[in-house]
Amino acid sequence: MTGSNPIRALFERDRRSGDLVFSVGFVILSLFLLSRIGAETQWFKSSGLFTQPAFWPAASLAGMTIFAILHAIGSVVSPRAAGRREEVILWLRSLEYALWFMVYVQVVPLIGYLAASLLFTLSLTFRIGYRGQRMLLAAAAVGFFTVLVFKSLLSVKIPGGLVYEYLPDGLRNFMLLYF
Repeated sequence: MTGSNPIRALFERDRRSGDLVFSVGFVILSLFLLSRIGAETQWFKSSGLFTQPAFWPAASLAGMTIFAILHAIGSVVSPRAAGRREEVILWLRSLEYALWFMVYVQVVPLIGYLAASLLFTLSLTFRIGYRGQRMLLAAAAVGFFTVLVFKSLLSVKIPGGLVYEYLPDGLRNFMLLYF
């Protein structure tokens, strides 16, 4: 710190990856918690301010909200703001895989665990760029063996798909039991 202002150094900040997203999320969380304080604690008329059951939780949440807002402002005005759009896009792109999983969960009761697992593994393999026959076969094998392990060896009870209703009785029972 030789030759630099120690007070200025105290207020300098390095922007870290995810800082803006974190700060905005923390502002939202703290505002939500502060808005719920009346439903979670009580204020009594006959008690002093510092002995109120709601005072210290409200004071801490108010402080949290103030500092979260200051942090968000600091993130927005940070001189190292370049690349934020790309960073937010990267964060949003990761949500794609959560959406894939939600679609998978919705499709399993319709087409069954085996068909959904095969479709899911093959689609994701294709989506991430592996389009060769060897990789697609490997993905199908992973999907098949995952179903086999969960249904047969671990006896996980996963409901059969609606399409199983259209199978002949013997095949339907086999599919419900093992796939």
